[in-house]
Amino acid sequence: MRALAPIVVALLAAACHRAPPSDGLREWSADDHDRGPDDQRAAQQGPKGDAGGPAVIIEATWRTQCAACHGAIGKGDGPQGPMFKAPDLTREEFQSSVKDAEIAAVITNGKGRMPKFDLPEPVVAGLVARIRASRGR
Repeated sequence: MRALAPIVVALLAAACHRAPPSDGLREWSADDHDRGPDDQRAAQQGPKGDAGGPAVIIEATWRTQCAACHGAIGKGDGPQGPMFKAPDLTREEFQSSVKDAEIAAVITNGKGRMPKFDLPEPVVAGLVARIRASRGR
């Protein structure tokens, strides 16, 4: 057992001197803080050439805030859906009976057992578009 200790220490020391993997991310600096409105807008859109920036945020919001009740697509079949009687947002009857502004108002203000969500307007608009895209699925 004592003979292995120096080997383990040497392996651990060697591992500490390896360069970190390059994943294309740059080091954070103090300049990244206190951005103006234009810089914040650019950061929300993601890196240049990343057209999926806002879509990624909208999808992440759906998964973390909506899918537990409404399910992956919006059928109301999330794990908590039956308990809260989450509606099937894909149904034609639902889709044709509400306006986009009404869906946005429910997301922002809550309704019944659904809590209100304090989300930026572009995210709310993206969630409304996502719900509309699920029509008839």
